[in-house]
Amino acid sequence: MRLRRFSTVRTRLLALLVAIAIPIACASAFAAYATYRAAIVAIEAVQSRAVDDFAVRTRVWYRGMSRVLLALGTVASEARLGAAGCADAGIKALKGSGGVRGFLLRNRDGQLCTGALDPGLTAELLDQVARQLAGRAPVGMWNGADLGRMRYDQVTAGGRRYLAVLASDLPGEGLLQQGLLLSDPTLLENVFDLGEDRQVLHIALVGREAGVVASRGDDRDLSWLPRTDLIPEKHARWEAPSRADKDSVFAARMVADPDFYIVASFDDRPAEAARLQFIVLLLAPLLTLGLLCLVCMRAIEKHCLRWLRGIEVAARSRTANNRVRATVAEGMPSDIRSVAEAFNGMVEEQEVRQRRLQTALDDNRFLVRELHHRVKNSLQVVQSYIGLSKRDHRDEARLALADAECRVHVLSAAYRFTLADGEMQPVRVDLFLDDVVTMISNLIRSRDQWVTSRIETAATLSVDRIIPLGFLVADVASRALRGTPGVRIVVEVLDVDASAIEVGLTVDRDIEHSAPPRLFAGLLTQIEAVQTQEPQGRSLGRWRIGHGS
Repeated sequence: MRLRRFSTVRTRLLALLVAIAIPIACASAFAAYATYRAAIVAIEAVQSRAVDDFAVRTRVWYRGMSRVLLALGTVASEARLGAAGCADAGIKALKGSGGVRGFLLRNRDGQLCTGALDPGLTAELLDQVARQLAGRAPVGMWNGADLGRMRYDQVTAGGRRYLAVLASDLPGEGLLQQGLLLSDPTLLENVFDLGEDRQVLHIALVGREAGVVASRGDDRDLSWLPRTDLIPEKHARWEAPSRADKDSVFAARMVADPDFYIVASFDDRPAEAARLQFIVLLLAPLLTLGLLCLVCMRAIEKHCLRWLRGIEVAARSRTANNRVRATVAEGMPSDIRSVAEAFNGMVEEQEVRQRRLQTALDDNRFLVRELHHRVKNSLQVVQSYIGLSKRDHRDEARLALADAECRVHVLSAAYRFTLADGEMQPVRVDLFLDDVVTMISNLIRSRDQWVTSRIETAATLSVDRIIPLGFLVADVASRALRGTPGVRIVVEVLDVDASAIEVGLTVDRDIEHSAPPRLFAGLLTQIEAVQTQEPQGRSLGRWRIGHGS
């Protein structure tokens, strides 16, 4: 294939991939899917045959037990044995049978014959069980067999569980009217031989009223059964969660109408193996695509990469003093040529934009430094002017000027910290409040008063919040110092959690608290603080402040 017929790299690569990869991938995917479907169908057929096999075993077993009951009843009835003789003969027969535990025979003339190997199976209990089963719906027979009105069930008698076979309304002119046979459940469970392949994990015989009649498998606690009951018309296969909340594959087969059926749980590993085989067969075209990749790499190297490398070298070599441009040649594909020309135009625009940005950045830095210098100078002038004015005043006027000087210092300290590196940045709370406390101690307190701080945080706040915080601390401390001679104030700042701090002021004695000024609520709004404790006793108030650091 001549790739030069296509003008762009995209069309050249697509033509090559379509010509080689798609037919191979489609054929491989079709073969993989066909193999997978054949394997799944075979697995489902094997599972259905397994359930059918267990259903046939169950039918044969129950039919055998029914014939044993009918044979025993017919012999005992026709022999016209008395109640004692019938019971003795029946018990001898039970001992030789191995697994049958009790029987009840009722003749048409009302004579009752019972016998049991278990002491708990009394004549009254056997008669009660027979009457109970006679009131339930009979099971349907199969293959046209006419054995009378039959009922298969399980019962609990004398504290033990038994499988029950009840025959009523027997055909013919015999003396036997009704027969009951109770057997050990292990007889039927032995019929459920799971075999050597172990594909069937669990098997159970289930009835609507009887529940689980017999079961066999790895998990005997019956948690493997499906969460919802299912009574199939004939047979069914489905996937559903078990009672142990595990997804499993189930199959069911009706044994006898209306509600006697086999439920089996299967190992899903064969299906998983089929899915794995499907994935492997589906990925088989990768070997072919590997060869295709070698061809494509050669084509890409010849028709694409060598031009892209030129653009890459130009991009990596470009500096402020060496403006390298990408090579534009006649043999380049049209789309790569367009990329190279766009790259060269971008380089020129970026150089112009970078020069403008650098000039603007230099101007901004100069303006910020100048603003910083002028703000500090202006605040220092104001603070010095207030300090000089205090010398000419006494009492209340002097205290008012001291408060004003303290607040100006709060502004000065905030701008000093936030513009320390020439750019606006958050202010550390501990450094700022230590400076504010020092200034309060120097400007407002008298000789018999004391102001200290205990700050244990590394949190930061923006300048818009740190300034009102300084005003708040200065205002609260100033009102306490004015109203209480000899008082000692402690400013506390503690971390509440990773996103909040708590600021509080305490004194060494109980004092009278004055109402805060009207602007106090505005300060709290600017700080975004929540008051957690009102001023009372030795506390001047506590506030919780969130922060992002």
